[in-house]
Amino acid sequence: MLRVGLTGGIGSGKSTIARLLAGNGAVVIDADKLAREVLEPGTDGLKEVVKAFGEDVLNGDGTLNRAALAGKAFASEEARQTLNGITHPRIGALTGQRMAEAPEDAIVVHDIPLLVERDMAAAYHLVIVVYADAETRLGRLVSSRGMDRQDAENRIAAQATDEQRRAVADVWLDNSGEVPDVTGLWDRLVGFEKNVRTQSYASGSPIVVPYDGRWPAQARRVARRISLAAGGRYVEHIGSTAVPGLAAKDVLDFQLAVEDMETADSLRDTLGQAGFPYVGPYVDTPRGEGDWSKRLHAGADPGRRVNLHLRVEGAANWRWAVDFRDWLRHDAAAREEYAELKLKLSQRFAADSGAFAYGEAKEPWMETAVARVEAYRGGQES
Repeated sequence: MLRVGLTGGIGSGKSTIARLLAGNGAVVIDADKLAREVLEPGTDGLKEVVKAFGEDVLNGDGTLNRAALAGKAFASEEARQTLNGITHPRIGALTGQRMAEAPEDAIVVHDIPLLVERDMAAAYHLVIVVYADAETRLGRLVSSRGMDRQDAENRIAAQATDEQRRAVADVWLDNSGEVPDVTGLWDRLVGFEKNVRTQSYASGSPIVVPYDGRWPAQARRVARRISLAAGGRYVEHIGSTAVPGLAAKDVLDFQLAVEDMETADSLRDTLGQAGFPYVGPYVDTPRGEGDWSKRLHAGADPGRRVNLHLRVEGAANWRWAVDFRDWLRHDAAAREEYAELKLKLSQRFAADSGAFAYGEAKEPWMETAVARVEAYRGGQES
């Protein structure tokens, strides 16, 4: 099963995107519908709401007057938190139940307005954010939904900012004008789901591209998912994409620190289900004495290639990965020299999908780099 978080500000049109994905075959779990379900007449949730906000939030027939509740709940942060404390645990339990009922090969799209506010992004394989500028959203709420303008402004102000949403967005869909085409996105989700289910990883040729300023933000999102799956362990962005300004293959490399290889092996299934299937046991090319063994995982998402190296914290290869990255960040001349080599070799081995020939061709330069990295480390420690 692939878990996709779909979010966006009120009035952004995320329900439209949810319908398009459902039309392609996604199983959509709508948090707003579940929120209404947990406050139906006769439920404990509705009884608690009445106790907290008063009988005047009810209609004459005993159903919830949502406009009346909204007027009270969005009037202050304290009131909003009170409502959330009543509804969120119930919605969460019902969401878990619906996900458990979905088929094994399902692409489950969780349409959830407060994904950012509740810090839930890392729990999904992928997060889609639907965007529309504030004026467009306000116009939709007032004209299409008949909402009071002040109420609409209060609701928009109570939600996450565009910057906060962009920080968690693996996919950013601008819905300010024409409805976005989700064909390419759906193809990505289908491939991602299959890879997670079969425990396969995405691959590609070793084409080196200019430094992409989006890499750091992408790395932060992926690192949080890895850390959550690994029980909160420390995850570090390493490799060429972690060096600002350095040309690199469009692959994010991460290092997960473990106590020993037995611990690494115990994380195999949880990392695989989180979207980082196991590749195998490896021994890194030694750059000196010490332990150079590791476990390698890779990303299942066809739209974002990832290599995940599990190494013992403090081991020789763990230390080398950090020192090599930091040396390149510090030494502009070495960075330019390395970039030139990478660009030349990537052209020569463009057809090498496994990147093995590309990696072997770098070895002479890497061997000469050992002494330079050691000198850099010595300077840092002195």
